[in-house]
Amino acid sequence: MRNIEHARHSLRVTRTARVMSRLAVVAGMVATGGMLPLSAGAQGTTAHIFGQAPAGETVFAQSSTGLHRRVTVDAKGRYNLGNLPMSTYTVSLEKDGKTVDTRANIPLMVGRGAEVDFACPNDHCAAASDG
Repeated sequence: MRNIEHARHSLRVTRTARVMSRLAVVAGMVATGGMLPLSAGAQGTTAHIFGQAPAGETVFAQSSTGLHRRVTVDAKGRYNLGNLPMSTYTVSLEKDGKTVDTRANIPLMVGRGAEVDFACPNDHCAAASDG
C-alpha cells in the first residue's frame, strides 16, 4: 500500500512540475514578448496608394507634411506606393517629367489603401505586348 501512495504522490509532483513549467514558459513569453502586440500595432500606422495608370509613366505622391514618393507604373498598368504615413496626399501622373493629371485630398487611414486610377488611352493601361 505504501508503494501505491508513493506512486500517487510522485504522479502529483510530476503533474505539478509540468503545470509550473508551462506557467513559467507563459510568464516568460509575456515578460519578453508582452509588447509584441503593441509594437505590431505601432508598425501598422502606414498605408498605401495604388491604382492603374498608363504603363511606363510615373506616379508622384506628396503628403500634406511634405513627404513625397515616385514610382514607375509597371507593364500591366499598375502601381503601388507602400509604407506611406498617415496624411492627406496629392497624387499626380507624370509623363515625360511633366504633370498631366492630379488627384488632390486623398486621405490615408491606418492599414488601408487608397485606390487612385488615372485614365489610360483607349481604357487600356497595360503596355503593348510583342504578340
